[in-house]
Amino acid sequence: MNHRLAEIRTDHDESQRDLAKAIGWHQVQIARYETGKVTPPINFIIAFCKHYNVSADYVFGLPKGLSWPR
Repeated sequence: MNHRLAEIRTDHDESQRDLAKAIGWHQVQIARYETGKVTPPINFIIAFCKHYNVSADYVFGLPKGLSWPR
């Protein structure tokens, strides 16, 4: 997941500082999430996904087309 966070952010030409300011988190925490030192909390994932208009499934690396319930 951590590589996807950085990939999405850089694809949008934003720095960690830009993202932090936009979603109200600290740049240091974002760096820790992107390097995998700390697992991001769900409220960060939600804010991140809303900011970049991306699916949490993609961020988590889940395959497309999962069906629920089975």
